[in-house]
Amino acid sequence: MAELSSTLLEIAFILYLFAIFLFGGSIRDKRSKSDKMSKWTILAVVTTIAGFATQLGYFITRWIASGHAPVSNLYEFATAFGMMMVLAFIILFFIYKVAILGLFTLPIVILIIAYASMFPSEISPLIPSLQTHWLYIHVTTAALGQAILSISAIAGIIHLVKVVDQTKSTKKTFWLECVMYILVVALGFIIITSTFKAMDYQADFNWIDKNEQEAVMTFTLPALVGPHEGELVTEGKFEPLVELPAIISARKLNTVIWSVVVGSLLYGILRLVFRKRISASIQPFTKNVNLDLVDEIGYRSVAIGFPVFTLGALIFAMIWAQIAWTRFWGWDPKEVWALITFLFYAAYLHLRLSKGWHGEKSAWLAVIGFAIIMFNLIFVNLVIAGLHSYA
Repeated sequence: MAELSSTLLEIAFILYLFAIFLFGGSIRDKRSKSDKMSKWTILAVVTTIAGFATQLGYFITRWIASGHAPVSNLYEFATAFGMMMVLAFIILFFIYKVAILGLFTLPIVILIIAYASMFPSEISPLIPSLQTHWLYIHVTTAALGQAILSISAIAGIIHLVKVVDQTKSTKKTFWLECVMYILVVALGFIIITSTFKAMDYQADFNWIDKNEQEAVMTFTLPALVGPHEGELVTEGKFEPLVELPAIISARKLNTVIWSVVVGSLLYGILRLVFRKRISASIQPFTKNVNLDLVDEIGYRSVAIGFPVFTLGALIFAMIWAQIAWTRFWGWDPKEVWALITFLFYAAYLHLRLSKGWHGEKSAWLAVIGFAIIMFNLIFVNLVIAGLHSYA
């Protein structure tokens, strides 16, 4: 059953990849201006739905194989998060019929699934504190809320790519290009980790953890930074340049550093190939975008996603924390960032409804919100140690 679930996820990944090209064809189709959906669009949506159904099959079969909701580690949570994003897109597509939303959503979903595949995918038994129905109630609801909120950012990116003037360098072009750069860095992470994984690279360190206990840390990338009082015990491997304090996970920060380095090199290559900003290169795809409609999608995504996220990431989380740890709040890094996410989107709704922040301002806010969600998913899990750290 576990092997079947992995196969279904791989099929879903391929279907999403194929759907991207179909959505691209629907955007370039001159007939796409008409009210009727083109054959390209219909085929793209059908392929996306098939991919979602296949990934849902992965989710169900893995649940059966493990005996618990497959959201107990970073591999499972990230794949579930990607699946929720596709579900949110499908629902919004049938409401608004905006094909370009798929062209921008599915590449991010593919990056998230590829990101998940870099982590151990073996099914392992749950620790006692996770052996409760609150696992899937809290985590799946939080993932669904974040996925719906992420669609608002995708709508925001489409809006900004359309309206930002790429003929001159401004603060707007700089920050929009920063968004593209971050996406390329995510691709860099996938490339570097896949490469060394194929090489079966491994380096073990003896080190002293934050509790002053001896432990072993295994690196799957050459160690540019090393663990606290670390001693390399694997011969012939790279010696770290810097030793980090015990509170910071050296292995996880090392992964982030490698991702930034490789992503930066990849970004430089893309700039040389296109000879202009990446955001300027994809701007032609937004030529026929209805800005008012995209702005409406962004707002509706927040209006729906915010209460779902609040319910899953805060209310359900507090109930579970009270049951598991006899306290509803403990200022753990993940709890803090869940609160920051909640406060940010509350501010988004306030500024939009009370201050009239529509259009471009709203789009920038949505993109910042997605950055907060990704920081929580990637940096908090990979670098900051805490009770909720998946990796």
